[in-house]
Order: sequence, then structure tokens, then C-alpha cells
Amino acid sequence: MKSLKTMTDEELVVLYAEGKNTAFDELLNRYKGCIYSYIYFIVHNKDLAEDIFQETFVKVIVTIKQGRYIENGKFKAWITRIAHNLIIDHFRQERSENTISNNETEVDLFNNIKLCDGTIEDQLVRRQVLSDVRKLIEHLPASQREVLEMRYYQDLSFKEIAEITGVSINTALGRMRYAILNMRRMAAENQMELSLA
Repeated sequence: MKSLKTMTDEELVVLYAEGKNTAFDELLNRYKGCIYSYIYFIVHNKDLAEDIFQETFVKVIVTIKQGRYIENGKFKAWITRIAHNLIIDHFRQERSENTISNNETEVDLFNNIKLCDGTIEDQLVRRQVLSDVRKLIEHLPASQREVLEMRYYQDLSFKEIAEITGVSINTALGRMRYAILNMRRMAAENQMELSLA
């Protein structure tokens, strides 16, 4: 029998689904660094990143144990998508919890520019830009979205992206180029102010 380290992700998933817990340990060791980095890169908060990281792998465990994992050949992209969705869920929940109504006050303290900190406005603008970018990314074709997320959120080289996705480096570069062009086009069509390199 092959050693766990030489097995593909899919072979490890099958073993784990059959009850071999060390197979999951190997998967965790393979991807914990890049998934945690991806989460932390977006949320910029160590405690929150650790919570989302743990929740990501809980979802992975539950999905595999329930026999619902069907992403053959794309385990890393699948885990990254789970983490990404949990991050979005967190920001949505945070936004809804922090919404305050000012309908019942006579003085509009929340909309008085003299009483606002510049840093709060900067945070709101940054959050809006990140939200807009996430929306644009969701509308990209899957192959372009995958390359963009690996490059910007996981900080992988184009060589690593090519190996993971099973395409040539030129194809990976082309997908990135088209992803950026498509995002610029969508931003222009929706009159969004984005800075895309």
C-alpha cells in the first residue's frame, strides 16, 4: 500500500471517508498553511482567522463523512472555496449586526461629517471596495476565478498554479490576464472605482 504522503488528495478523501483518520491528518498538513494564510490575508485578524480556519475544516470533515464530496481533482480549490464562503458569511453577518437606525433622533449624529473620524470612512470605503471585488470575482468563469484566487489570496506562483490546475504556465497567465480584463470591464459597466493591476 502507498504511504499517505504519496497519495493523491482524492485517495486520502476516500480513505478518510472509510474511517482512516490519519488520512485526514495528511490532508490537513498539506493545506493548513495556505488556507490559514488565505483567510488571514482577507480578514487581518488572527483570532477571527483561526475561527474561520477551524470552521472550514469542520465543514470539510462533515461533507466528507456525509459522502457529499464530489470535487475530483480539485480538493485545494474546494477547501479554498469553503473558506471564502465562510469569510463572506462573516462579513455579511458583521454588516447586519452593525447596522444602526437613526430614524428616531432629531440630530443626525451618524451622518454629520464634522463628527466622523476619517479612519471610519476609510474603513467603509475599503470594505466596499473589497465587497465589490468579491462580487466581481464571483462572476468570473470558474477557471479564471480559480487562478485569480490562487495568485492573489494564496500567493502562489504561476508555476504552482499551473501544476495544481493541470495546465501550462502560459494558460495560467492567460486566465489571469482575462480575469483582470473581465473584472475591469465589469467594474466599468457597473461604474465601480477599482484599482486592478
